[in-house]
Amino acid sequence: MSEEIDLSGDGGVIKTILRHAKADAVAPTTDSPVVDVHYEGVLAETGEVFDTTHEDNTVFSFEIGKGSVIKSWDLALKTMKVGEIAKITCKPEYGYGSAGSPPDIPPNATLIFEVELVACRPRKSSNLGSASEERARLEELKKQREIAAATKEEEKKKREEAKAAAAARIQAKLGSKKVQGKGKGKAK
Repeated sequence: MSEEIDLSGDGGVIKTILRHAKADAVAPTTDSPVVDVHYEGVLAETGEVFDTTHEDNTVFSFEIGKGSVIKSWDLALKTMKVGEIAKITCKPEYGYGSAGSPPDIPPNATLIFEVELVACRPRKSSNLGSASEERARLEELKKQREIAAATKEEEKKKREEAKAAAAARIQAKLGSKKVQGKGKGKAK
């Protein structure tokens, strides 16, 4: 398992890298603080998914450091690079606290997110890009998500094939031991 990194210094936000970004990947900066993420959030206590972008293959965008998301996300995303996937475990004080977020998140819930940093970019200024540029950017993000989903599906298929092959080898070994064991009793 990958190393756990305590981002908050008090165990409140723990990051575990599930997939490293490429060496030349970019990270959010003060010049590019807006991030696009793909994620799934689950309740630590029950494992129940309470929010995800996986179902509709969308991205969630926000600006780091503006308080528009829970504290754990501001802490974690600024440490990530584009292409990185991390598991972020956050205690209630770095999530939704004693209030929770009814009806999906109960009070004092520890949350676990699997987050992929898809892109980081500059904030929009008063000089907005054209609509066609924005459509092109969104189309590129969609293509990247589709490629990532296909890669994830292929990896899952390979794992399942490896499990099936291992089970077949074990079954074959057990079968050969049964055959070898016949006739070894004492002759009468």
